[in-house]
Amino acid sequence: MAAQYDLLVIGSGPGGYVAAIRAAQLKMKVGVVEMAELGGVCLNWGCIPTKALLKSAQVFEYIHHAQDYGIQVSGAKADFGSMVKRSRDVASGMNKGVQFLFRKNKIDHIAGTGKLQKGKKVEVTGADGKKTVYEAKHIIIATGGRARELPNLKIDNQKIIGYRKAMVLEKQPASMVIVGSGAIGVEFGYFYNSIGTKVTIVEFLPRIVPNEDEEVSKQLDKEYRKAGVNIMVNSSVEAVDTSGPGCKVRVKTPTGEQILECDVVLSAVGYSPNLENIGLEETGVKVEKNRVVVDDFYRTSVEGVYAIGDIVPGPALAHVASAEGIICVENIAGLKPEPLNYNNIPGCTYCQPEIASVGFTEKQAREAGYEIKVGKFPFTASGKAKAAGASEGFVKVIFDAKYGEWLGAHMIGANVTEMIGEVVVARKLETTGHEIIKAVHPHPTMSEATMEATAAAYNEVIHL
Repeated sequence: MAAQYDLLVIGSGPGGYVAAIRAAQLKMKVGVVEMAELGGVCLNWGCIPTKALLKSAQVFEYIHHAQDYGIQVSGAKADFGSMVKRSRDVASGMNKGVQFLFRKNKIDHIAGTGKLQKGKKVEVTGADGKKTVYEAKHIIIATGGRARELPNLKIDNQKIIGYRKAMVLEKQPASMVIVGSGAIGVEFGYFYNSIGTKVTIVEFLPRIVPNEDEEVSKQLDKEYRKAGVNIMVNSSVEAVDTSGPGCKVRVKTPTGEQILECDVVLSAVGYSPNLENIGLEETGVKVEKNRVVVDDFYRTSVEGVYAIGDIVPGPALAHVASAEGIICVENIAGLKPEPLNYNNIPGCTYCQPEIASVGFTEKQAREAGYEIKVGKFPFTASGKAKAAGASEGFVKVIFDAKYGEWLGAHMIGANVTEMIGEVVVARKLETTGHEIIKAVHPHPTMSEATMEATAAAYNEVIHL
């Protein structure tokens, strides 16, 4: 029997490592079992390195449109290999940051694969195959997720790839078909299209980014088509022939089947939680609909065992996993935290224009029975947006007409992922529309659009 801990965490993603650090702050002895890089998928293969790639694409676009800003530039070209290297360097730097935080907080990194055992034990198998059993008073499972595979779209990482391979391709493909138009699909669609790859996005549902407000979807569709992205909605990939030098993609559309030829197919059809081979069945941890069943404080059906992040119900987002980890640990420590309000979780998509949203869409609010006030402010009326050359998009807000509750906000435009935080905090504080209107916003800023949209909802807008 190896060391005993107050808390053992299986997985070091944004749920696991944040939970570990908070526990260490609360004077617990903490160990984290991780077979790969500290920081998990988000830091090493998701959120952070993809944003580095997207920034490279944005800079390249700026250079190509420099004349719009009175600057003459010639001869610029995308260096795909250097873009990929910068992305990996950024991820590596962040990984070193997590390593530092572990040392600072005296958290043990237990290298290997963890498997839950009965009696609050975790068996860890190291890279050499050696097995060691650890004991803990509390165990948090935070094993995250991976790219989902469709039966007719098996990832071979040669011609049919997932998001990880899309970040480190050896050379830029001339053409790409992206299956799925969620955050991963449209972000990679923007990146590759911006640097010259011919991109087609195939979406099974009637509109791209289908989880967003309908007006946001419509706006992004318009901008992507204008940028040269081929978008096919109400369509499904039936099969991919990879026997030749490239791919022949058979797509079922409302008007019949089409064959698309491309160099590579990116499967971006969601994720699957990592529930296999971690001891859930053997220990009796209850699983329903491919998710671990937990209560408001992430306790599983087994005493002393908890689960957070992508393996439990709720949005599979890094900031959600982090919040769940903190709530879980603080409850273990007896601090009586407040349960997470999943209706006040912001979602951000880092395509161009960016998308940010929180709360009810207009359709959801009406279906929930609310009488609503809706306000919308286009960035074409924003002085800062016009000056920045980024007047695409809008801010849309939804309020309950009876009590003034802020039901939701939906934004598409430059830097809106930095603006949504105001709405999240305001909703947390139960701020009304009138209070937003009377809170003086700085001018000229993009964030004025939030106040102006709110004023539009109450027929008080000035600049429309």
